[in-house]
Amino acid sequence: MKGYLANGLFTIGDRIVNDLISEQIRRDFKDIKLYVPQENDDINNKDAFADSLMIFEADKKELMASDFLIAVIDGVEIDSGVAAELGMFATTGKPIFALYSDVRQQGRENRKKISALIADGTENQFAYRNLFVIGLIKKSGGGIFSEIEDLSKAIADFLD
Repeated sequence: MKGYLANGLFTIGDRIVNDLISEQIRRDFKDIKLYVPQENDDINNKDAFADSLMIFEADKKELMASDFLIAVIDGVEIDSGVAAELGMFATTGKPIFALYSDVRQQGRENRKKISALIADGTENQFAYRNLFVIGLIKKSGGGIFSEIEDLSKAIADFLD
């Protein structure tokens, strides 16, 4: 069984999140081979050289050979590389498990927040994700999770 972890990889925050997710998945599933692009030094050692075609071909090979995708959809906007990987992987019909950890998901039942939004559209206390991308993830049969542990449980359910 193969999985692919899609997230940014250039900031310390992204690399830490990738490490947390990959450690959890590898701890929970000994027989899953998880591809994490930041671990591929052939294309991501920034002291070396890899052009756009080398990066695309290496990651595409792993992405398309995977049985599921884990995509981190945090940030002001979904990382452009993650969005491309989501779109490409969606053509396989295989499940996508997304991590969306934005704390603005909390308090959805708070009536003051809802009333403020109704009264003034600029008082949006909630986060927004592109609905086409959300639909793509939901349609895949995977799901969207706020916690790494919940994401791992969903992968376990998929494997059962």
